[in-house]
Amino acid sequence: MHPLSVALIFGALLVPIRSLRAADVTEFCPNQDTLPVMPPDDAIVLFNGGTVQFRSMSGEEINWPNEDGCLVSTKSNNRNHVVSQVHFRDADIHVEFAIDSKGSGNSGVYLHGHYELQIYDSFGKDNLSDQDEGAVYGFSKPLVNASRPTGEWQVYDIRYRAPRRGDDGEIIEEGTITAWLNGQKVQDNTKVGEPRSVYHPFRYGTTPYLKVIAGQMKKTGIGPVFLQDHDSPTRFRNVWLRPLDDKSFLYEPAQE
Repeated sequence: MHPLSVALIFGALLVPIRSLRAADVTEFCPNQDTLPVMPPDDAIVLFNGGTVQFRSMSGEEINWPNEDGCLVSTKSNNRNHVVSQVHFRDADIHVEFAIDSKGSGNSGVYLHGHYELQIYDSFGKDNLSDQDEGAVYGFSKPLVNASRPTGEWQVYDIRYRAPRRGDDGEIIEEGTITAWLNGQKVQDNTKVGEPRSVYHPFRYGTTPYLKVIAGQMKKTGIGPVFLQDHDSPTRFRNVWLRPLDDKSFLYEPAQE
């Protein structure tokens, strides 16, 4: 890891956490045969039972319990997501989760807070929609039903290329999402543009902390990943990301 440097921008401390070359981006075919999956050497661990690099939507310590090395989503009317302290542009993101039978396991992985990889009890379902597990919510239904029964550990590996924006903040090139769920590809270079959900965290229950991040993201295309509260006690473990460029940093709000 390279020495840290600090810059003051958008009212916050941006601490680069590594200096990567444009990554050796290989074909995206993650091995999900055995869980948990150990993070590669160039990954950044967001949660592993001990390390917790998440904040609340207000920028404070999270109130999700850490039970037996797992974060358990704590409901608050779909307004209690946790947001990573590590911000990134393009990245591979790994999340292991277990659905509770109560509440249909409704949760998700919010890429930059805009694009949700759905977590939902869809096991055995024949007709899939863009609201089922494996979907990019509001954009694309899953290619196949890869869901496991409630109570079993499941895994997402997601390759995310963020949309590119011009100087005016408008998207000039759509982003893409490829995702594997439980050993099967469920999204294949799905294109994503302006966010569609009225419930994403920058629109529903947003906070001053998130508004600063939203402004930064509009200018740079760099932002966090969220784990979603949707009123169901979904369990998360072994969450990490691998940056695919040199844009990642540790975001710390400036002290008053």
